Amino acid sequence: MREAHPRERTVGIQWYVSDADGVGGRLRERPDAFRVRELEAFDTEPVESGAGDYPYLVLRATLTGWDTNDFASRLSDAMGISRERVDWAGTKDKHAVTTQLFSVYDADPGDLPEIRDVEIEVVGRAGRHLSYGDLAGNAFEIVVREPENPENADEITGQLRAFAGDAEGDRIGVPNVFGHQRFGSRRPVTHQVGLAIVRREWRDAVLAYVGNAFETEPDDTRDARQFVDEQAASDDPDWGACLDRMPRKLGYERSMLHRLQERGAGDADGEPENWRHALEAVPSNLQRLFVNAAQSYAFNRILSERLGRELPFHEPVAGDVCCFTDNDVDAVRKPDTDRLQRATAERVDVLTRHCERGRAFVTAPLIGTETEFAEGEPGEIEREVFDDLGLEPGMFDLPGNFESTGTRRAILVDTAMTVEHDPLTFTFALPSGSYATAVLREYLKSDPMEL
Repeated sequence: MREAHPRERTVGIQWYVSDADGVGGRLRERPDAFRVRELEAFDTEPVESGAGDYPYLVLRATLTGWDTNDFASRLSDAMGISRERVDWAGTKDKHAVTTQLFSVYDADPGDLPEIRDVEIEVVGRAGRHLSYGDLAGNAFEIVVREPENPENADEITGQLRAFAGDAEGDRIGVPNVFGHQRFGSRRPVTHQVGLAIVRREWRDAVLAYVGNAFETEPDDTRDARQFVDEQAASDDPDWGACLDRMPRKLGYERSMLHRLQERGAGDADGEPENWRHALEAVPSNLQRLFVNAAQSYAFNRILSERLGRELPFHEPVAGDVCCFTDNDVDAVRKPDTDRLQRATAERVDVLTRHCERGRAFVTAPLIGTETEFAEGEPGEIEREVFDDLGLEPGMFDLPGNFESTGTRRAILVDTAMTVEHDPLTFTFALPSGSYATAVLREYLKSDPMEL
């Protein structure tokens, strides 16, 4: 195996599966070179249906250069409604052309605004809002610009087919890691915030997000965060001065600072509830994302350790917990983590055959209050990682939006891959929750900030 890029190691990713040199090149130089289209799994009624029974207006928006959260905020502002009335099934990156569904509570087609670089199509109405489970997956068409060694793509594809246990087929496989953007592409801190939340270190959580400057940030942002750290270390922090220095583009940081100023949160001996109140200034989905990022970091660590021990990903070993495949989705093999079975010594051969036939996946935990560990060597890996991070399932019994029951997640993501060489273009589909960068990192082997 090949050691991962240093930036990836900061988010728990230690290895590449493929040993071949990368193709190099750059992604996202233009949004239209990175296209993402949702594979929809949400039923709607005609738009003429009564708003009483179907109060949610469902939209299909094609966004060019828009982050999903930013678009939702812009849409709600333009409509003069609360941001909490806008929901979606999957968050997308801004450096792309993305097509995805949104639901808006108590809205009519005539209420929709025109927004720059956005095309909106009214799909219909629904009796409930969109949520994460309503997304089957995503289809990608990604162009690599100016690759140094495009000929390496075929060798990498062969190695990834072997990793998937499909050396003679057309499917590749990679570890189902959470990509760098899960933690913040330019400034990977969301898992640090989340780990502090789980430990109920509310002050540390706020300062990890508002302070904690990174060299990769613009000068004005870095200077403002450094000033926050200086004030936090003083006996009488001036949060108003911090707010004045924080660039207006950093709206969430400013919201937290505003609450600190209102409550008069002081030094490390101040009331924990004041710090938690500041943290809750951000939208509910971002509050959940902080804890999710902590879970994701631990998950990446588990996968890295499994790779380091050279345990297989495409089939179980004794002690693993497997899930079955959701057969209702045609375009992707979507794991159904509500259907779990342990690979006991008596069942491991049967579950291996299910995995070989595309009917099951090996899983690892996204730790939460209901987490049950695997047995054998997989369980040993899980416990070692969580012990190292000081995490236990009961710690996720948290207030408000921070609570998480946890789940399990497939450790392998596989897909039919098409590679065109002129220009170098990758076409594939992934189930919801899996990252295109988990695939592309194996091909480019570059700084994750370039993915």
